[in-house]
Amino acid sequence: MNAPAQVASRAERVQHVVSPGGISAWLVEDYAVPLVALEFSFAGGAAQDPQGKAGATALLAALLDEGAGDLTAEAFHRALDDHAIRLSFSADRDDFSGHLQTLVRHSDKAFELMALALNAPRFDAEPLERVRGQINAMLKRESRDPDAMAAQAWRRAAWPDHPYARASRGELGEVDAVTRDDLVALRRKMLARETLKIAAVGAIDAATLARHLDALFAGLPAQAALTPVPDIAVQGLGRRIVVDYDVPQANIRFGRPGLARRDPDYIAAMVVNHILGGGAFTSRLWQEVREKRGLTYSVYSSLATSDHSPAFIGSTSTKNERAAESLSVIESEFARLAADGPTAEELDKAKKYLTGSYALRFDSSTKIAGHLLQLQREGFGADYLDRRNAEVEAVTLDDARRVAKRLIGDAALLIAVVGRPEGVSETAV
Repeated sequence: MNAPAQVASRAERVQHVVSPGGISAWLVEDYAVPLVALEFSFAGGAAQDPQGKAGATALLAALLDEGAGDLTAEAFHRALDDHAIRLSFSADRDDFSGHLQTLVRHSDKAFELMALALNAPRFDAEPLERVRGQINAMLKRESRDPDAMAAQAWRRAAWPDHPYARASRGELGEVDAVTRDDLVALRRKMLARETLKIAAVGAIDAATLARHLDALFAGLPAQAALTPVPDIAVQGLGRRIVVDYDVPQANIRFGRPGLARRDPDYIAAMVVNHILGGGAFTSRLWQEVREKRGLTYSVYSSLATSDHSPAFIGSTSTKNERAAESLSVIESEFARLAADGPTAEELDKAKKYLTGSYALRFDSSTKIAGHLLQLQREGFGADYLDRRNAEVEAVTLDDARRVAKRLIGDAALLIAVVGRPEGVSETAV
């Protein structure tokens, strides 16, 4: 979405399209390549999985294109392949999303197939059991994967008795409990016009898009019937969890509460995170843990902006005999940044990277559509496309130091380690 010379801003290229049926979308027309990309989402996600049936939403996402209307799963996929159409659905904790990419000459067929998947999925027995088996196979692999085990242990301690404690892709033993009736009910409660957000990019005009929007979405329920998800702060700060597993590497997850995306301090927190662990080769964690001490191949931190529990999280892995040293360095860097804040040089480099790299979100139609959808999910207008870099540049050293103290606080972390880490013992708060 690199703005042409005659256009003053990225935001000016975004059209707000409203269909005759009242379905609204953001559109960027671009005829450079004969493609159309469409991204959309509904509120809900895996947090809406029925109790004891974690993985229901993941199963729903995987089955919408496994046969719809008069088309069996085989016939549906053949139609996608014959027309080079990419159609998929996915679910994270808080959202259920759809993704479409098609050549313009096949766009009518693409929208027709997507409309069938959304409005008339079959949920036939054979694909249901096949996809269930695929999800279970993946979960079994993850049950033996140290990194996935660390993520699970951290998640369960951070959000006990909360939907976020469950894996978005499901839990072994619970996917088998999901029935066809569960999928029908879940689709009805989540896929509703009330929470629908849409972004389209490519060789399509507003009138054509509006016509397709009604065919796709006008038949869905007006109101969602979502189960309320309570807000919760990350729990267990200061606690260390050790999961004994006979592997040579200790896999480590660490974190604490973060900031919500609409928090006024979020942009400054993004800069602080880049300095601490978000900048791959320049961050303090990378330099102190990997470059100076050779403790790991990779270490990072990030801001996770889940709707009901924003978190400041990170991950690394190291030899078991060096796990205690790695954790000591990580905790020291958190504490040092909270106490002293970043340097002026670190702030300048972080802001230059974050503003310069923003253009990478606009180098393909799919990326542009995805970013436009993300802005809608977060409650921003299209004008944010022009404001974002200015907000990063406006972060002062005083802002960064104040927000570092707010974000990191006393530097207490919830830590989960999978392996046989020497010198690391389980603690409780």
